[in-house]
Amino acid sequence: MRKRTPTPEGVIAVVRASGSTSSPSVPPGFLVFTALPRYHPAMPRKPARQKPQSAPQRHSRSPRDSGGHADRERLARARADARLVLKSDFAPRGDQPAAISELALGLEHGEKHQVLLGVTGSGKTFTIASVLARVNRPALILAHNKTLAAQLYQEFKSFFPDAAVEYFVSYYDYYQPEAYVPQSDTYIEKEATINAEIDRMRLSATRSLFERRDVVIIASVSCIYGLGAPEAYYGMLLYLRQGDRIDREQILRRLVEARYDRNEYDLRRGTFRVRGDVVEIIPAYEDLGIRVELYGDEVESLTSFDPLTGRGLDRLAQVAVYPSSHYVTPKPRLDDAIRAIETELEERKARLEGENRLVEAQRLTQRTLFDLEMLKSVGYCYGIENYSRHLSGRRPGEPPPTLLDYLARDVVIVLDESHQTIPQVRAMFHGDRQRKQTLVEFGFRLPSALDNRPLNFEEFEGRVGQALFVSATPGSYELQKTHGAVVEQVIRPTGLMDPAVEVRPVKGQVDDLLAEIRSRTAAGDRVLITTLTKRMAEDLTEYYGELGVRVRYLHSDVETLERVRILRDLRKGEFDVLVGINLLREGLDLPEVSLVAILDADKEGFLRSAGALIQTIGRAARNVAGTAILYADRITDSIRAAVAETNRRRQLQLEYNEKHGITPTSIRKSIGELLSSVYEADYPEIPAVAEELDQRHRSLDDLDAEIARLEAQMRAFAKALDFEKAAALRDRIRSLRRAEFGL
Repeated sequence: MRKRTPTPEGVIAVVRASGSTSSPSVPPGFLVFTALPRYHPAMPRKPARQKPQSAPQRHSRSPRDSGGHADRERLARARADARLVLKSDFAPRGDQPAAISELALGLEHGEKHQVLLGVTGSGKTFTIASVLARVNRPALILAHNKTLAAQLYQEFKSFFPDAAVEYFVSYYDYYQPEAYVPQSDTYIEKEATINAEIDRMRLSATRSLFERRDVVIIASVSCIYGLGAPEAYYGMLLYLRQGDRIDREQILRRLVEARYDRNEYDLRRGTFRVRGDVVEIIPAYEDLGIRVELYGDEVESLTSFDPLTGRGLDRLAQVAVYPSSHYVTPKPRLDDAIRAIETELEERKARLEGENRLVEAQRLTQRTLFDLEMLKSVGYCYGIENYSRHLSGRRPGEPPPTLLDYLARDVVIVLDESHQTIPQVRAMFHGDRQRKQTLVEFGFRLPSALDNRPLNFEEFEGRVGQALFVSATPGSYELQKTHGAVVEQVIRPTGLMDPAVEVRPVKGQVDDLLAEIRSRTAAGDRVLITTLTKRMAEDLTEYYGELGVRVRYLHSDVETLERVRILRDLRKGEFDVLVGINLLREGLDLPEVSLVAILDADKEGFLRSAGALIQTIGRAARNVAGTAILYADRITDSIRAAVAETNRRRQLQLEYNEKHGITPTSIRKSIGELLSSVYEADYPEIPAVAEELDQRHRSLDDLDAEIARLEAQMRAFAKALDFEKAAALRDRIRSLRRAEFGL
C-alpha cells in the first residue's frame, strides 16, 4: 500500500490497493477518495433538510441498456483487482516463447534494463503484450513519433480489449512555438491547433492511472514535457456517492475550480448545466454525461446519460469527476503564484533597467501584467504553462512534473524503436532551452519560463524504473545498460529470411545496377536505391529515366502529399524504382521490393553506420528473393558488422525453417487492405489519395471554400489518429494559401 498524507484544502489522499480499504466510507476496491475543499466528514455539517411527509417519493429509474457498454463501464467503480488479459488468435511461435519467458523472468527478478532485439516482422509487439500479460503490471509504451504511437495503440487495444489502453501524445494538430529571431528582430507568436479528441484521451490516460491497475499507455516522447502537478490535478477531483451530503452550490463551485464551463444550451465535453436540483456534467475525458440529482443537500441518485438524447443509461453508486485540464490550481496556490510572479517581474524589470535595456523592460512588464490580470480574473491565461514553476510551487531549476510522475512505482516502461527514441529524448531538452533562452534574454518571457521544459536525460533516467528496449538495431546506450546482453527474436513465424547481401565495387555501380534493375522489373518486382545526396538522387533518376526505366525519387524536399502519392504508385506498379536518401524514415517494408541497392556504402557516416545499413538491408526482407547490394571499394567496420549480423540472422532463420519444414513465400497484399496481422504489422498502409485538385479556382471565394473543406477533412483525419493523411492535407492547404496571396 502507498499512501500520501493529505495537506490543506483540496489535496488528495491516495490509496493504491488490490483489495479493500480501511475506510468505511469508500467501497472496497475503489482506488480514489478525496478530502473535499470546504467539506470533510469530520467538519460540522449543515442540518439536513427533512423531506415533507406528504411529499411523493421519487421512484428509482431502472437501468436502460442502449449499447456503449464499454463507455458506461468507465463511469462505474474501478476494479482494483483487474488483470491484463491478452486476447489474440495468435500463439507464440519461433523465438517468441523463449523471448517472452526471458523478459518476464527479468522483470520479476528486478532487472532494471533489458533489450529485445527483434527483426522486422518477427512479432515484437505481440511479444511485449504477452510479457505485460504475464507480469500483470501497468505499462508505458514510448514511441518516437505520433504515427508509430497510433499504430501501437490500435494493436494493444486489440490485444487488451478489456483493459484501459490509453493514448497520450501531443494534442496539437499544428504547433508553431513562440520564438524570437534577434538578427532580423522578428517575433513569432505561438500558434497552435488543439485536437479535442486527443486532449480527451490524454485526460482519460491520467484518470485511468489513478483508478486502475490494468493500464497500458501508448505515448510519444512529448510525455516528458511539463504537465500539471499530479497533486493539484487529483486534489481538485470531485468525488460523489449516492447518499452523500453536499450542497449544490459547493458542487458548482468545485466544477468551476476544476475548469468546467457552465453552459445551459450547448452541453459538450468539459461543461455542465444546472436545472433545479439536477446537475448534468460532461467529463472532459468521456463521451457520456453524469446526471447528479439532489434532494436538498443529499445526493439522491447518480446516472450516466447520452448527451445527445438526454436518455438515462445506468445508475451509478459513486463517481469521480476529474478536472478538465491538467493545468489546474487550487485558489490558495494560485494566489501564492500570482504574488511570486509579481515579485519576479519586479526583480527582472529592475535588472533590465539597470542594464539600460528599457525596451526589453517595457515589453516584459506589459506582457506579464496582462497575464496577471487574466489569472486574477479567470484563473487562466494564454501561455499559462510559462508560469508552471510558480503554479506548482517548485524551486528554480527543479524538474517539472510530467506524465512519468503520474505512473505507479512498478510500471514497466517500453521504449519502442529505442535506437531512435533514446536520441530524441536526449535532444528535446537542449532544443527547447535554446529557444526559450532567447525569449527570456529579449524580454518576451520571465526567467521562470525556462522551467517550463521537458526533462533532461538524467532526469528522465531517474524516473525510469524497469525498462525494456525494443529495436532491430539497439544503440550503444541500450547495450551499455545491459552490458551487451540481449534477448533475441530473429525468427519470423512467416518463414521469411533476411536478404542475401553482396558487396560490389563502386566503379561502374550505376551501369551494374541498371542490369539488376532490368532483371528485377522483368519479374514484376520493385527496387529501392539509396544515395548520399539529394542531387545524386535526382540526377540518377533523370539518367535512368532517359534509359527507359520507370523511376522516381523521394527526399525531404518532396511535400507530404506527393510522398503519399509516390508510395501508392510504387505499390500499384506505376513505376518500378524508387531512389532516396534515408528511406528508413518512410517506413518502407514493402513485399514487392526484392532488391535494395546502397550506393557509396563505404562512405562512413550516419546513413552508412552499421545500424543504418542493417535497417536499410531489411527493407528487402518481405520478399522471398530479397537481396541487398552494397557498392563499396573498401570494407568498412560498419559494412563488416552489418554483413556479419545479417548473415548470422539469415543462418538462424534457415536452420529453423529446415527443422520445421517451412517454405518461405513472399506476402502479397492489396494496397487498401488493412494491416491486421500481428506478424505483418510493420507494413505501413499506403492510402489512396484523391487526384490533384484543380488549382485554377474562379474566384477568391471559391479558393476560401476549398480551403475550408480541406481543413474540415484535415481535422477529421487527425481525430481518427491518421496523422499522415492529416499532414498531407495540411501541406495542400499551405500551397493553396500561397496561391491565395499570389506567392
